[in-house]
Amino acid sequence: MPQANQRVGEYVLDALLGGGMFGQVWRAHHHAWSDQIVAVKIPLDAAYLRNLQKEGVAIHGLSHPNIVRAIAFDPYAEVPYLVMEYVPGSSLRPLIAGKKIAVNDAVLIMRQVLAGLSLAHAQGLIHRDVKPENILVHERVFKDGFGAEGVIKITDFGLGKARAGLTGSIALSTSLAGEDAKEIAGSLDYMAPEQRSGGDIDARVDLYAAGIVFFEMLTGERPAGTDLPSDLNPAVPKNLDEVFRRSYARLDKRYASADEFLAALKPVAPTPPPIPPPVIPPPLRNGPTIGTGAICPRCRQNIGVTDQFCMHCGVQLAKSIRRCPRCGAFPDITDRYCIFCGETIDGNAKCRMPNAK
Repeated sequence: MPQANQRVGEYVLDALLGGGMFGQVWRAHHHAWSDQIVAVKIPLDAAYLRNLQKEGVAIHGLSHPNIVRAIAFDPYAEVPYLVMEYVPGSSLRPLIAGKKIAVNDAVLIMRQVLAGLSLAHAQGLIHRDVKPENILVHERVFKDGFGAEGVIKITDFGLGKARAGLTGSIALSTSLAGEDAKEIAGSLDYMAPEQRSGGDIDARVDLYAAGIVFFEMLTGERPAGTDLPSDLNPAVPKNLDEVFRRSYARLDKRYASADEFLAALKPVAPTPPPIPPPVIPPPLRNGPTIGTGAICPRCRQNIGVTDQFCMHCGVQLAKSIRRCPRCGAFPDITDRYCIFCGETIDGNAKCRMPNAK
């Protein structure tokens, strides 16, 4: 069994990320450049070794910000290994389980997933097991946001159903079928109908699975029956219902490509917060009334309920202006004396300024 501080190829194993009876995934560092951190997959049985070989071949040459990158591969070493980019963070599953994904963030995540799938499909590679456990979320997303390039990455290309549990950033996977049989690979909850029946498949099986993941991000649940995302989450706009419907459709009505799915998935414009109505204060005894309130009718900035003019844009707020009869200053409508010259200004005083009460 692999152990910490063991050297595998050019890398030294640091900590076990996940594992099972078929294989393990370790965080490791380069033996000479300790700041180069990677993930190393190590098979523990012959069947998993064959799948490791498949994976190494499948992801070789896949260079995309949204795909976990292969770094080194030697299935014939004394300890066979596949070295991959290390993604600090977690899979998408914990965010879905905690219902911590906003609608617009779900769109941004799915756009990155589809961008990665588009490249893979263009190179003839079908993932066959798109699910939240195989979508990694880099920890810098909490600083840079879900729109930052490369914060979402797809892993486990072309391997099918995961037989070993995911406990870290990388899933351990193997195929359900042998070399001589048609492979029925994938996780049942995310399988397209044609994939589940063992028939011929194409890249559209990945789009079906991506649609289910999208529904989960929007609602926290997997789709059931004819439910649309907005049925479970009123914050979801109707156009995203249609996006999901096209991805979750039967084969002939489904999106034809990841690019078509991506084009339909435009970011949702944030809804500006509603402007509260102005607060109208009650009339003041023996004094003029204010015609607006706590919000300026011109610039919508906050104002005092007794202000006669907006301090931001200068618009007149009082129906009539109160001024000192001696110095012409503008005392507050609640003042009995002018704070500038001391003149008495109350309900009995007669202000000589025009329009004053």
